Amino acid sequence: MSTASKMVLGVSVGLTLATVIGVHVKQNWERARLREGVVRDLERLERKKANLRQLEEQIVLTKRLEAERDQGAAASQGP
Repeated sequence: MSTASKMVLGVSVGLTLATVIGVHVKQNWERARLREGVVRDLERLERKKANLRQLEEQIVLTKRLEAERDQGAAASQGP
C-alpha cells in the first residue's frame, strides 16, 4: 500500500470513529436530558399539589375567620 492510501485509510477510520463516538455521546446526553425533564415534571406536579393544599387550607381559615368576625360583630351589637 502506498503512503497516500495509508493516510486516506487512517483519516477515514479516524473520522468514522469520531462520528460513532459523537453519536453515542449525543444519545447519552439526550437521554439524560429526557430523564431530567421527567424529574422536573414530577417536582412541578408535587409543588402544584402542595400549592392546592395550601390554597384549600387558606380558604378554610378565611371562612372560619369571617365566621368568627361575624359572630363577634353580632355579639357586640347586642340585643
